[in-house]
Order: sequence, then C-alpha cells, then structure tokens
Amino acid sequence: MTKSELKEFLDAKVEQYNHPKFLESDPIQIPHRFSKKEDVEISAFLTATIAWGNRKSIINNANRMMELLDNSPYDFVLNHTETDLENLSGFVHRTFNEIDLNYFIQSLKNIYQNHEGLENVFAQKITSNSMQPAISGFKEVFFELPHQTRTTKHVSDPLKGSAAKRINMFLRWMVRDGSTGVDFGLWKNISPSLLSCPLDVHSGNVARKLKLLKRKQNDAKALSELDKSLRRLDPIDPVKYDFALFGLGVFEKF
Repeated sequence: MTKSELKEFLDAKVEQYNHPKFLESDPIQIPHRFSKKEDVEISAFLTATIAWGNRKSIINNANRMMELLDNSPYDFVLNHTETDLENLSGFVHRTFNEIDLNYFIQSLKNIYQNHEGLENVFAQKITSNSMQPAISGFKEVFFELPHQTRTTKHVSDPLKGSAAKRINMFLRWMVRDGSTGVDFGLWKNISPSLLSCPLDVHSGNVARKLKLLKRKQNDAKALSELDKSLRRLDPIDPVKYDFALFGLGVFEKF
C-alpha cells in the first residue's frame, strides 16, 4: 500500500468510527452525560484512569464512580467532607480501589483550588512537538500531596518509558475537535497536533500490520515512532487515526 492509499484507507475508517454511534460501547459516553466544563473533564479523567480491561466493566464502574460523587463530580471534588470520602468505601476496579479514589478526589481539589484546574496543569511543560513531558509534569503536580505509594501506578509517566495510554486518551477527549459529537474540543490551550495516540494492544497490532510501527513493545519509544508515522499522514490532527486503528482492531479484528 502506498502512502496515499494508506491515508485514503485510514481516512475512510476515521469517518466510519469518529461518529456518535461510537459512544454506545465506549467509556467516553460517561463524560457525555455532563455539560459543565469541570464536570466533563473530571468525569473524563476518572473514567480514563480506570479504562483498562473489559469495556462493559469499565463503563459500569465509571457509572458507579459518578453515583458515588452524587453525579456532580466538580461540586463533590470542591466541597466534599470526610464523611463523603468515607462513603467511597468499597469502590474497586481491578487494582484501582477506594484508597486511590480517595486520593484522586483530594488531589483534584488541590488542582482546582491551587493550580487553576486540569487544563492549566496539562498546558505546562509542553514541548514544541510533544505532550509527553507535560504528562510527566502533570504527574508531579498530581502527587504533591501526601499519598500512598500504591496510588502512583495509576498515573503513567512517559519520561519513565510508559506509553501513557489512558492519559493520552483523556487528552484526545478534551482537546480534539468536538464537531462530530465524540471528542469534546473543550481545551483550547493545547494544539491537537501535539497529541499522541492512546497506544494499546489493539491500536499497536493494527499499526504494525499497516507498517506504521515496527517496535514490538507498546512503550514510550513505540509511541514516539507511531507519532511520527501518524503526523506524516495528518500533521494537524494525527490522533484522529486512533479511531481507525482502534476500530480496525476491536470491531473488525483486522
């Protein structure tokens, strides 16, 4: 397949999957329940944090999280009491449990009260061609409060070799144009051209079959390689191809 044929093929798949029907089986449906900017971004961040494993289980547990936050995540983050935090007891999604959720709520409060919100924190430390140093900087801020070591594994650090799939997915949701009704386009201070694909087993396998990626591990080096390939196809909105790679892998068993 030539570069132009590959681009035409993938562009068609983007059009097929970057569509509201995508929401029916994807965790991004959770933040779509909200309209207030802060509710959207907090619900999206928490949902993305637990987005590994069975997608039905992810959606069910993300819904459970929103119920525990009284379906008003921003108000809960800012105004929760010790009793409210105690009511989170028993929450678990795989290795993410009530200890982690409790800290996440407290850290988010710190970010909104003292760092001007999630968008502002992620907008720091961006380089001219990557969001990955900014993700690492976000992790530093996120864990500036006293915390248990176990909780740090739930926020990836690209500068320590991680592909940071879940945070890159969250950033896609927040930054990419929202005109198709899938992503939100809420964050205007970050360019879509800097986003990286949420690299997982599905997108990685499809990318290798299409010769967009050679590296075998799904790590930070593989992400950098995939970034270069996708930016050659569309330097303005490279991460739109996440829809194509994911759709081909999950829905078409490509």
